[in-house]
Amino acid sequence: MEITGAARLVFRSLVVLLLWSQCEAGESELNHVTCGSLVKLLNTRHNVRLHSHDVKYGSGSGQQSVTGVENADDANSYWQIRGKPNRPCQRGTSIRCGQAIRIMHMKTSRNLHTHRFSSPLSNNQEVSAFGENGEGDDLDTWTVQCDGDHWERDEDVRFKHVGTDVFLSVTGEQYGHPIRGQREVHGMSSANQHNWWRSMEGVFIQPSQAPLRHDEL
Repeated sequence: MEITGAARLVFRSLVVLLLWSQCEAGESELNHVTCGSLVKLLNTRHNVRLHSHDVKYGSGSGQQSVTGVENADDANSYWQIRGKPNRPCQRGTSIRCGQAIRIMHMKTSRNLHTHRFSSPLSNNQEVSAFGENGEGDDLDTWTVQCDGDHWERDEDVRFKHVGTDVFLSVTGEQYGHPIRGQREVHGMSSANQHNWWRSMEGVFIQPSQAPLRHDEL
């Protein structure tokens, strides 16, 4: 059967459209924060990165402290995005808006955590790093609040705690010795300008591929 010139043109157009749509889908996935990714999280209101270290609170829970630091190069500011304990996410899959996740501190393998203790400086809700070898309890779970279908790397998002309904926040209070100049990180009951966060430097994992490097790592 003879194929007319018009038919060939339509066929070629369909092939080009299909290839373009596949390329667009791939590029879209590369713009997402994914399960297993190792990232720094910037509080965009106060320009500090979420940070932790093996320094315990002197009051409240006595657990490992979580702070905000201005230094973008500090290795203690890397966190891994993980799934819930009973529902792990598949490595490299895009994190959905509204999805429940755990955020694990890379250096100490403790999870971002909050509970009904008052924070030491602002009297909001204390945020700590808790657990051993990446395993803690059900107060380690947060939902990602964002506008679209998935958590985009360059967008501002909020993290709402599943167990107590507070938002991960910074309001500017600074510690003295032994962590002088670091900012208090705490939980606040309201969504406001103090609880916007953006993924920054890190290694973003792609589905079934090698990690996609994003910064100095």
